[in-house]
Amino acid sequence: MNLASASTGWRERSRGPRNFGLRAGALSDSQRRELLIHGAIGSATILGVRPRRSEPGHVFWVRVQVEGALPYETRVRQRMREDDLEWMQPSDVVGCRVDPGDRDRLVLYVPDIAETGRASISKILSDGRRADATVLAAAPVAADYAGRDDPVLRLDLELRAWDEAKPWRVRLIQPVPLAAIGLVDLGQHLEVAFFTVDRGESVAVDWLASLDED
Repeated sequence: MNLASASTGWRERSRGPRNFGLRAGALSDSQRRELLIHGAIGSATILGVRPRRSEPGHVFWVRVQVEGALPYETRVRQRMREDDLEWMQPSDVVGCRVDPGDRDRLVLYVPDIAETGRASISKILSDGRRADATVLAAAPVAADYAGRDDPVLRLDLELRAWDEAKPWRVRLIQPVPLAAIGLVDLGQHLEVAFFTVDRGESVAVDWLASLDED
């Protein structure tokens, strides 16, 4: 389902007067349930996350992709289980349901690992195979988000591994330690870990190892 083809009747109801959303805090439990049932299916890349200052829950800065629409960035205020927060750190991709009448009104959720095919950065770094990555391009993502300590960048890399016959290219969205900013210039080399040859879903940059080599 995309934003254009979602239920018209529910869309009209969602446009009525309400006191929730980005400007009024997190959705209520009943509003979340309705959105999870009727909302357009999408995915959200976590760009930044911080605890809410005055209420329970967290503020997530995300890049949302819904079929049939251009990707966009927004903030989401939402309470999550502690176990789920492990999978909702910068560069992680989670599921979302979006109000077809208000794209900034959405619910985030952590899908089954089998559904996403993704693993956490810490898991990739601890158990993955090793490769050398050449930086092809680097660009900031959500540069105005003040809730994160390290900038989040989109990195285009070419990977080479001793046990793979050919190099391959990936695109990552990952936080970059301030001390490693100089390592993402064009042509620089990074040490990365990966599980399999893909477009970046199972790839993570080992910043500590890359800094040691510099």
